[in-house]
Amino acid sequence: MTSQLPAVVTLLTLLLMFYTVWMVGRARERYGIKAPSISGDPAFERAWRVQMNTLENAVMFIPALWLAAQYVDPLWAGIAGLVWLAGRVWYAVAYVRDASRRGPGYLVSMVAWAALMLMAAGGMGMAIMENNASPPVDDTTGA
Repeated sequence: MTSQLPAVVTLLTLLLMFYTVWMVGRARERYGIKAPSISGDPAFERAWRVQMNTLENAVMFIPALWLAAQYVDPLWAGIAGLVWLAGRVWYAVAYVRDASRRGPGYLVSMVAWAALMLMAAGGMGMAIMENNASPPVDDTTGA
């Protein structure tokens, strides 16, 4: 199961993204905001910002998750991914209710993303150094 945790987190992230799309559609209908407008009732605008910000963050999060899983450990990457996901849900719920309360959820998700980035960069750096530390193959023996 631990090696599949990043895949589970990715699937949950996709479901969160779908839910934010659904929230915007519902808010469009509820507040009479016709496409392509993205302004009007503040409740609609908050739902739209949640969707856009979640999409923007997912673009950075998903590659970091998979790089950390590949180069460090799927379990630790998955755990950091679950923390990111929890922060994004917290952010979304808080932002839709009151935009001024979105900060803590956003901070949690960004700390988790930063942890994934550090794991990915460190793991990749170690892999590169291990690759470069291999002794060269002596192919002059003619064997």
